[in-house]
Amino acid sequence: MINAMLNLLIGCRHRRITRPITPAHRPGTPAGETYVACLECGKQFPYDLTNMCIQVTPIPSMASGTGVARNT
Repeated sequence: MINAMLNLLIGCRHRRITRPITPAHRPGTPAGETYVACLECGKQFPYDLTNMCIQVTPIPSMASGTGVARNT
């Protein structure tokens, strides 16, 4: 809760990011989207391989509390 409030006030500058990651897929299934992730806050950002640049809109991730629903 406190981390979320501080992140809203100060924010993360996303200076430390991973290398571009493209999830592996099986033949006949759609390919995953290439992304980079911030090592400090965990947000994922789409990465354009043709222009080799990070796109601005973050991908909803597990670190931000949204993402794939869990099966129980």
